[in-house]
Amino acid sequence: MGDMTNSAVDFYPKNQRGESNHAGEFGCSLNELRSFMELRGSEAVQKIQDTYGDMNGFCRRLKTSPTEGLAGNPADLENRRQTFGRNFIPPKKPKTFLQLIWEALQDVTLIILELAAIISLGLSFYQPPGERSEMCGSAAGGVEDEGESEAGWIEGAAILLSVICVVFVTAFNDWSKEKQFRGLQSRIEQEQKFAVVRGGQVIQIPVSEIVTGDIAQIKYGDLLPADGILIQGNDLKIDESSLTGESDHVRKSADKDPMLLSGTHVMEGSGKMLVSAVGVNSQTGIIFTLLGAGGEEEEKKDKKAKKQDGAAAMEMQPLKSAEGGDGDDKEKKKSGTPKKEKSVLQGKLTKLAVQIGKAGLVMSAITVIILVLYFAIDTFVIQKLQWLPECTPVYIQFFVKFFIIGVTVLVVAVPEGLPLAVTISLAYSVKKMMKDNNLVRHLDACETMGNATAICSDKTGTLTTNRMTVVQAYVGDVHYKEVPDPDTLPSKSLDMLVNAISLNSAYTSKILPPEKEVGLPRQVGNKTECGLLGFVLDLKRDYQTVRDQTPEEKLYKVYTFNSERKSMSTVIKMQDGSFRMYSKGASEIVLKKCSNILNTAGEARVFRPRDRDEMVKKVIEPMACDGLRTICIAFRDFPGSPEPDWDNENNILIDLTCIAVVGIEDPVRPEVPEAIRKCQRAGITVRMVTGDNINTARAIAIKCGIINPGEDFICLEGKDFNRRIRNEKGEVEQERIDKIWPKLRVLARSSPTDKHTLVKGIIDSLHGERRQVVAVTGDGTNDGPALKKADVGFAMGIAGTDVAKEASDIILTDDNFSSIVKAVMWGRNVYDSISKFLQFQLTVNVVAVIVAFTGACITQDSPLKAVQMLWVNLIMDTFASLALATEPPTEALLMRKPYGRNKPLISRTMMKNILGHGIYQLTVIFTLLFAGETIFNIDSGRNAPLHAPPSEHYTIIFNTFVLMQLFNEINARKIHGEKNVFDGIFRNPIFCSIVFGTFAIQIVIIQFGGKPFSCIPLQIDQWLWCIVLGVGELLWGQIISSIPTNRLKFLKEAGHGTQKDDIPEEELNEDAEEIDHAERELRRGQILWFRGLNRIQTQIRVVKAFRSSLYEGLEKPESKSSIHNFMTHPEFRIDDSQPHIPLIDDTDIEEDVALKQNSSPPSSPNKNNNAIDSGINLTTDTSKSATSSSPGSPLHSLETSL
Repeated sequence: MGDMTNSAVDFYPKNQRGESNHAGEFGCSLNELRSFMELRGSEAVQKIQDTYGDMNGFCRRLKTSPTEGLAGNPADLENRRQTFGRNFIPPKKPKTFLQLIWEALQDVTLIILELAAIISLGLSFYQPPGERSEMCGSAAGGVEDEGESEAGWIEGAAILLSVICVVFVTAFNDWSKEKQFRGLQSRIEQEQKFAVVRGGQVIQIPVSEIVTGDIAQIKYGDLLPADGILIQGNDLKIDESSLTGESDHVRKSADKDPMLLSGTHVMEGSGKMLVSAVGVNSQTGIIFTLLGAGGEEEEKKDKKAKKQDGAAAMEMQPLKSAEGGDGDDKEKKKSGTPKKEKSVLQGKLTKLAVQIGKAGLVMSAITVIILVLYFAIDTFVIQKLQWLPECTPVYIQFFVKFFIIGVTVLVVAVPEGLPLAVTISLAYSVKKMMKDNNLVRHLDACETMGNATAICSDKTGTLTTNRMTVVQAYVGDVHYKEVPDPDTLPSKSLDMLVNAISLNSAYTSKILPPEKEVGLPRQVGNKTECGLLGFVLDLKRDYQTVRDQTPEEKLYKVYTFNSERKSMSTVIKMQDGSFRMYSKGASEIVLKKCSNILNTAGEARVFRPRDRDEMVKKVIEPMACDGLRTICIAFRDFPGSPEPDWDNENNILIDLTCIAVVGIEDPVRPEVPEAIRKCQRAGITVRMVTGDNINTARAIAIKCGIINPGEDFICLEGKDFNRRIRNEKGEVEQERIDKIWPKLRVLARSSPTDKHTLVKGIIDSLHGERRQVVAVTGDGTNDGPALKKADVGFAMGIAGTDVAKEASDIILTDDNFSSIVKAVMWGRNVYDSISKFLQFQLTVNVVAVIVAFTGACITQDSPLKAVQMLWVNLIMDTFASLALATEPPTEALLMRKPYGRNKPLISRTMMKNILGHGIYQLTVIFTLLFAGETIFNIDSGRNAPLHAPPSEHYTIIFNTFVLMQLFNEINARKIHGEKNVFDGIFRNPIFCSIVFGTFAIQIVIIQFGGKPFSCIPLQIDQWLWCIVLGVGELLWGQIISSIPTNRLKFLKEAGHGTQKDDIPEEELNEDAEEIDHAERELRRGQILWFRGLNRIQTQIRVVKAFRSSLYEGLEKPESKSSIHNFMTHPEFRIDDSQPHIPLIDDTDIEEDVALKQNSSPPSSPNKNNNAIDSGINLTTDTSKSATSSSPGSPLHSLETSL
């Protein structure tokens, strides 16, 4: 193999010269390469021999050299891109702005409003003949002059305009969100670089710049960016499960199976490959193109099915690459249900929005009924009028007006700003987290991080700087406490040591000169190897000359490092035909295999087990206790004939001769101890999981502050940990893990499986009152399972392998532990932002609905007109969600314990604020409504006729209402009952500009809004009164916050579910197609009516029976095959385990799960339904009463494994 490759250099320049004039003519066409890449194993080897002679022939055809790579001149690269394509798979087209507008228009409430407005417009242009006002009753008459009836169309037009405004704002928000996701995706793609050989130099280039004919260096942990053919490989094993579904690792070698496919993972070894197909022509690209083409046909069919779904349909698509799912999943996706991803928080909020929507629906229906009845009785009973044909339009106009009032109540009641607030808050956080070195791949990870209770962190590179330096050495029977002077060492040992380090390390590991004059030399590649190479340089030798004498092609056999071996060995062929193997690895592992050691003269002497024990005590343990990693370097000679059987590792890696043991220091990052203290203060336990020696690990843990003297903790090695958690049969037992993990702080010498076991154990644990939320950091390929299992997986951006990044939720672009603390801060901030918004929104909802309702009932007309309501809706939904969702996080967020997954969204303090401010606002508005004309000495606006001009009275009410909301928005900035609501307000420019902007627009509306807004310009003194009443909100807020919450016992129920209500069966069966919760509920209005009476009777019965706060014994209607369709689609990615989440009302989650479990087959094909995994209050058999247990004790029998 070696000689063949060397000969490649000779023909390369001549070839280039001869053919440079017609560079387009490569020796292979694109189609030829594509069909070639479909061959596997021996067929491929045969084809290479038949068609090209050998790999060199193949390289010649593609005009490249196996050792030098491409020359790298831009014209040649561009030509290759033209001929063979670019290494880029075009993403799906984003939705256009028009599509987003169309989707925003699909909102049911808006459609109802549009219809009503159009009817109102039509009627205002219809002039009935004759004098209608006398005949049609007094209600229709009144002060209507010509000009006013002409202006009748304005209200309809204004409603249409405000609807358009709302639609545009929604569409714009969706559009910018989509844009951010795209930006994030391209950022993730740009981050990925790959090593290729160009002009004899190894350089890192972005994956998208790889061209056909490049020679790429592949190593452990890479995700292959293109298809290729292996030229030379060491011990290469590939995980091809992403393409074939086979989980076994496939061994690759140049002479047996050289085909490497894009999208597969390198699990072991290293090598070089010739890139043969890129982008859409690679195997992954071909699959993507098929999916894309299939998708378009599907879309035509699915147009109808997709209609119901709102803007969230595609938003998460690009980021979901990590969870490609299996066949089952793809089948599900094809069925046309658009992809939605809901986090825990979004789940809670959707429920809340639905419940509020229901209440609004009932209120608006009652409003309309009361108005219509009142009008009918007044006109036809009291005034005893006939319904005359010519009066019909007048009456219809009244009914339309009533209908519009009803719909506006509904519009204000439905908090469509909730999902928006979450999206804005998450998108804003993700953008800001970029600056804090967190690249978020899955949106919900950001918010889950806020609830994290445990972090399992790697040591190397995360807690430490990952700049390895050798500081102690044991060579020739002497223990040197600092790097020895080369003259003091035996020359034989020195030569041996330099060769062993230089050859037995990846040739990609190098030490380069510093970038700045004063900086440290740059370490490239594996950091431990760089530390050893630095040691060679400290010994005044040059590793590069040794490597040049034995280039990588001449290495006879390489046993690469992996987590089983914990060592790396390289075999070279000596001049005389014999072989020498150099080994290095974890000292206690390699020393066990040593039977000789080099003495002071550099001669080998016997090394017995008792010598080894002494060495461990005298050398290795003292080094480890200083926090050093100990590496043993050894060698062994083999005769040339008979040649050893290299595949039988057990016979090769024994009888070694120890050359030296070195202690490598990897200093703790200076900012880590402080970050860990913050975590502990915030109620998060940090555990260190490392492959290092237990003494080293303990020393570093003390330096970091993971373990503090005098605490009750345990440090274990992997094998002890396994011994303690497994029973006699070797199975892991949860109760055994529960005994260990609460005190475990350091797990040393652990394998990736141990890490996964620990994470799974903590997540599944029933120890303590709430389920643990675990974050894990990982960088190696084999950390994949643990990263996926954890609630939040952090991959290392610098040291991490592509496989780890693929499995993670967040990538730490600086590999630094303190960035994790920032993620916790942002996560908690998201949660708090949403709560702030909720507190504000619910106050407005309650007040607006009650005002519109009572106003309509008492004065036959809502004091707040339809257009005004829409304006209020716009400020409180869209603007307030922007203002409150973009509050920057503060350190104070880290001073409290995590909320836990089942904390109700609305705490008692928030409930107190909502009710308190509601009372204040209602008092003010009703006082103005019924006594305003006397206070301000103006005409009363009550009982005005149909097209009456706007009154000062109602303008004042509208103005005061809006100003109270504005000042209450400032109150809403604090949710934990803090006194100072202005604290840090100027750190949030968005908030300030929105408050001032809203105020400015409000002035314009009042002074110049005129007829469309039913406003009349106010005098300066009236304005001042309105502002005073608004500022009263701030003072009232101080009074509320001084009332201790624990005095108000009645508030407790408000934040939790009080009643296990049941969703009627018809609802569940009615339409399994639809997804959007809120929409479905609106169509179900009628059913709610029928159920109302029934329900009240049941409740009275139950209250009498129990008088307890948890009515779990309610008999639930038998449900046979109805799965609440919240669960039927993979869109709702309910997190791995979602415990009982109380909201204002718990109606749904409980039986979602119960029904799901009652009726779904045990082996659910949908990978995402792990909601049953653990920690849910399951009511196993819904037909029996009171089988459920208290929320703290989940039924843990159902274990759906990932």
